[in-house]
Amino acid sequence: MAINTEKNTYTVIFACIMVVVVGSILAFLASSLSDKIKENERFEKQQNILYAMGVNENQDEGSVNFIPTDKVEGEFSNYIKEQLVIEGDQITEDDEAYLIDMKKQLAEMKNGTTPRLPMLIGEKEGKRYYIIPLYGKGLWGPIWGFAALDDQMVVQGVYFDHQSETPGLGANIKQRYFMDDFTGESILKGTQYAGIAVAKGNNDPLNTTKDDNEVDALAGATITGNGVSAMISQSVNLYKGYLETIRAK
Repeated sequence: MAINTEKNTYTVIFACIMVVVVGSILAFLASSLSDKIKENERFEKQQNILYAMGVNENQDEGSVNFIPTDKVEGEFSNYIKEQLVIEGDQITEDDEAYLIDMKKQLAEMKNGTTPRLPMLIGEKEGKRYYIIPLYGKGLWGPIWGFAALDDQMVVQGVYFDHQSETPGLGANIKQRYFMDDFTGESILKGTQYAGIAVAKGNNDPLNTTKDDNEVDALAGATITGNGVSAMISQSVNLYKGYLETIRAK
């Protein structure tokens, strides 16, 4: 009887040790995985921002090729000269402004909290770019991206992405031919901020008209296109106070 009791005691102790060891291993793996996920998210944002301002590795008219992850941090530092956070009337510098979660900021704004809005200022070939984040809703889920503007409020480039839009339809917002249409369009109509509409009846499939605040819609993706239009309009309205200071310079 004593032998069985001693054996059971050792079994319990061994089981407890294994629980601790396995728990420690799982905690270590979870922490390592979390760090890797955050690193990948950081690289992806840097790639998207640089793409919007025309810093990429595109080889032909149809490709969408980002700066590789092993180079992107260096290129991001080279091209992004300032990172600002706009919080109401207060503007501060923050080297990690680009990591601000716009989904969270927009949700807090609905609850009456003043959002923290990131504004990135880049330089390429002697020209300044003002890059604002975009966040909205498509047909099946969130859509997001970045738009790079010059000091005249003309779009110099965009990048769009989505979570779950329909392949071959709404998912085409991240295709090169669609994103390129926005380059050269103004977010101003006269002196008013108008955004850029994805218009089904645009009748300008080659997008040669750049003063109409419109690009041609994606076939079969009306709701996603409307989401892109609303996303741009909302972002322009959020930033127009700061954009006015750029125009006044």
